[in-house]
Amino acid sequence: MCGIVGIVGTGPVAERLVDALTRLEYRGYDSAGVATINEGKLDRRRAEGKLVNLRGVLAKEPLPGNIGIAHTRWATHGVPNETNAHPHFVDGVAVVHNGIIENFAEIKQELIAGGATFETQTDTEVVAQLLARYRREGLGRRQAMHEMLKRVTGAYALAVMFEDDPSTLMAARSGPPLAIGYGRGEVYLGSDAVALSPFTNEVTYLHDGDWAIVGKDGVFIFDLSGSPVSRPRQITQAAAYLVDKGNHRHFMEKEIYEQPEVISHALSHYVDFAERRARFDSGTIDFSKVTGLAMSACGTAFLAASIGKYWFERYARLPVEIDVASEFRYREMPLSPDQAALFISQSGETADTLASLRYCKEQGLKIGAVVNVTESTIAREADAIFPILAGPEIGVASTKAFTCQLAVLASLAIGAARARGTIDEATEKTLVRHLTEMPRIMSRVLNLIQPQMEALSRELSKCKDVLYIGRGTSYPLAMEGALKLKEISYIHAEGYAAGELKHGPIALIDENMPVIVIAPHDRFFEKTVSNMQEVAARGGRIIFITDEKGAAASTLPTVATIVLPEVDEIIAPMIFSLPIQLLAYHTAVFMGTDVDQPRNLAKSVTVE
Repeated sequence: MCGIVGIVGTGPVAERLVDALTRLEYRGYDSAGVATINEGKLDRRRAEGKLVNLRGVLAKEPLPGNIGIAHTRWATHGVPNETNAHPHFVDGVAVVHNGIIENFAEIKQELIAGGATFETQTDTEVVAQLLARYRREGLGRRQAMHEMLKRVTGAYALAVMFEDDPSTLMAARSGPPLAIGYGRGEVYLGSDAVALSPFTNEVTYLHDGDWAIVGKDGVFIFDLSGSPVSRPRQITQAAAYLVDKGNHRHFMEKEIYEQPEVISHALSHYVDFAERRARFDSGTIDFSKVTGLAMSACGTAFLAASIGKYWFERYARLPVEIDVASEFRYREMPLSPDQAALFISQSGETADTLASLRYCKEQGLKIGAVVNVTESTIAREADAIFPILAGPEIGVASTKAFTCQLAVLASLAIGAARARGTIDEATEKTLVRHLTEMPRIMSRVLNLIQPQMEALSRELSKCKDVLYIGRGTSYPLAMEGALKLKEISYIHAEGYAAGELKHGPIALIDENMPVIVIAPHDRFFEKTVSNMQEVAARGGRIIFITDEKGAAASTLPTVATIVLPEVDEIIAPMIFSLPIQLLAYHTAVFMGTDVDQPRNLAKSVTVE
C-alpha cells in the first residue's frame, strides 16, 4: 500500500517528510521519493528499495524547500526502480499517487498522439501529463485539477504540487484514504493519521470523491462536481499506535474500508494491468502439468479456498479436492506426486493447516502457500509462496485478508487456465479487466450501502437465529456471512446451499426467522429465486442481496433488498462479501460486543 505525505511548512521539509514516511513502512513498499519547491523550481530525490537508501541520497544531495510531497511506492504499473519511483514531474507539475488509474492506457495513447513524451511505465504519469496539458491550454491550477479528476477512472489518492505555487498542495481521494492535518502555521497531507502524528493530532479525513486545496491561505474541500463541502476536524490518538483506527470506531471497520486499496496492491503482484495478463512466479508448481489440486485451510480461509475451487475447476479445468485442515490431516487421503496442493492461512502459522501441508509434502506433492505473512512457517515450508499482501489485520474477524485471498486465488486460477490452454488470450484479458475494475467497484459499494446496512443491522441485532443461503460461489459466501455474524455478534447463524433448504433447514423457517439470500443475477439466479419462494411461502423474513438486474427480476416480498452493481461472476464473491461484512459489523456494534477481540477467539490458532 503506497504511502503519501505532504507538508506546507514554515521551514525545510525534506527530512520531516522522510521521517513521516517511516511511520508508513508497515504498509509495504519497494521505492521512495521526496520532492520540494526551492527558489521557484521543483526538485526531487528518489531511490529504489528502502527508506535508508533515500536517506543516503539526501545525505549526499540535500533538498531545500519549505513545501514538499513524499511517497513510498508499491509497484503496480512498471518495475520497481528509481525511474518509476514517485514523485513524477511533468512541465512544472509534481504528483504522488496511491491506487490504480484504470483508464490510463487510453489516456496515455491520447496524450502520445498529441505529442506527449512519457518517461515512466507507470499509470501515475498520465495524471501529471494531463495536468501539464491543461496548464499549457491556459487553465488555472484549480481548473486543471478539476478537469483531470473528471478524466481519470479508478481508485486513487493523489497529492499534487505546482511549481508556480510554492504555498499550496492539492489532494484528491477516490477510494484509498487521505487525511489533512493542521499545525501551527503549517498544514499536512497523509495516507493516514499515523504519518501525521509527529506533527499534529488534529485532522480532517477526506470523503470518497473529495478533492482539496491545502495551503497557507487555508483548506478548501470540494466534491467531484466542484462544489465546496465541509468536513469535520477531529482529534486523533494515532501517536499511540503503530496502526491507527483512523476515523473508524474499530479496526474491523477500518479493515473493511481498506479493501479497495489493499486488493489493488494484491492484484498488482499477480496481473499486468497494462497488458491485462496474469503474471506471477509459480515457483516449482507447473500448472500446465498438474492433474489436480488439493486445497485446505481453516475458518474464513477455508471458505476462501471453497470459492477458489469453483474458479480452478471452471476456468483451469483442474479437479480440486478440498477439506478443512482439521479433517484433511487425518483423512489419509490418497494423493499422487502429479498433483499440487494449496494451503491458505492469514498468519501462516495455523497448526492444522501446517500439519496438512506436511502430509501432502510427504506424499510428494508440490506445495503452494497463500499467506499474508511471508516469513511464516507455512511460507517457509512451501515450494511456492503466493502472498496476499493485505497488510496488518488487527481485527480477529477476517475481512480484508479474506477478499485478498479471493483476489489471489482468482488470479492464480486465471494464470493456471492460460498455462493449461483452457482459456484463450481474449478471455484472459476480459477476466483480468474485471479484476482491475474491482477496487473502484468495491469503493463505490462501500459508500452506497453503508446507511442501509447500519439500519438493517439494528433490526438483525434483535434476532436469535439467522439463515444465509446461496448457490455457486455464493454458497461458501453464505457460510462466510454466517461465520462473521456468529463470531462477533454471538447470534446463532448458519450458511446453507440454497438447494439444500428442503433437506432439513426449511423446518426452521417461520415469521421470526431472517433468511439472507445472496443472489447475483448469474446462471444460478432463477434456481435461487425458487428457493426464496419457498421461504416466502412460510413467512420467512427475506433479506435479499442481489444486483440491479436481480432486483428487477424478483417480485417477492422482502424485509430489505440490498442492490449492488452488476459485475462479472469472477469478482462477484469479493463485491458481495462487503454487505455481509458490514451487516455483521454493525449488528455487533448495536449489541455492544467486543468487535475487534470477540470472546474465546484468537487471531492465529497455533495449537490443535
